[in-house]
Amino acid sequence: MLKVSVPATSANLGPGFDTLGVAVGLRNTVVIKPSKFHSVSLKGEGANNPVLKDNNMFISIFNDFYNNLSTRGQFYRFEFFNEIPISRGLGSSSAVIVSAIASAYAIAGIRLSRHKLLNLALAYESHPDNITPAVMGGFNVATINDNEVKYIKKDMPNNLSAVVVIPNRPISTASSRKVLPFKYTKEDTVFNVSHSSLLTAAFMSEKWDMLREAAQDRMHQYFRMKQMPELFEVQKIALKNGALMSTLSGSGSTFFNLCYKNDAKRLSSILAKEFARFQVLTLDFDNDGIIVEN
Repeated sequence: MLKVSVPATSANLGPGFDTLGVAVGLRNTVVIKPSKFHSVSLKGEGANNPVLKDNNMFISIFNDFYNNLSTRGQFYRFEFFNEIPISRGLGSSSAVIVSAIASAYAIAGIRLSRHKLLNLALAYESHPDNITPAVMGGFNVATINDNEVKYIKKDMPNNLSAVVVIPNRPISTASSRKVLPFKYTKEDTVFNVSHSSLLTAAFMSEKWDMLREAAQDRMHQYFRMKQMPELFEVQKIALKNGALMSTLSGSGSTFFNLCYKNDAKRLSSILAKEFARFQVLTLDFDNDGIIVEN
């Protein structure tokens, strides 16, 4: 039996478009067992969607790798336990990609380093801001050079929490990229470079009081949030009530709020009251990344 779990991630973090990401304490887990025939079970997020069973991205990627790594004609039972909301900007696709590749190598009995796993995942996800924290855990700054991910990881301290606001409808990544400007001014580009640099420095040096200023963005958030205008109010209320930073998670629709752990309960309660139709979760940060257990 093999058990693989991968954490949810929040990417971009404001100005760090396609570059910055952090892992949070929701996990998708798959248990794989030898079987006399192929079978799939799905519990948790997506369990009521029959398409996910019949057109399962995990199975497709797993087979792509396993069939090249092993000649054994073994059938397997795949048991999925999903905590990460689907199409809500919390890295559900990245979790599927990295867990499928890692599972194929583990079942084939071939050692796979995290570094190699990360770079194999690039074939399915060309932006490293989600796949890097999914593999490595923690806060990550990542870029791609010559088809290889270059990254620096920082473990998140345990005195911080994430309060995430998950709307009751998605914003698709493909459609949200279409609303972005085709060109940016030099001023806006410099604004984002400087704020992304400041945000990175604040995380690395744990200068949490700098996050509110550093998390400002002119590249993507405003255009994406216009698709769901209530997100502007989520951000405003969060920043008024203890959030150190409040940013669109990935391309949305989830909103990510970072706060001191002592402030998390109050912030979560206020957001849950103001946005009763949305789900509000208080989460620890995840420094482990992918976990593979034989």
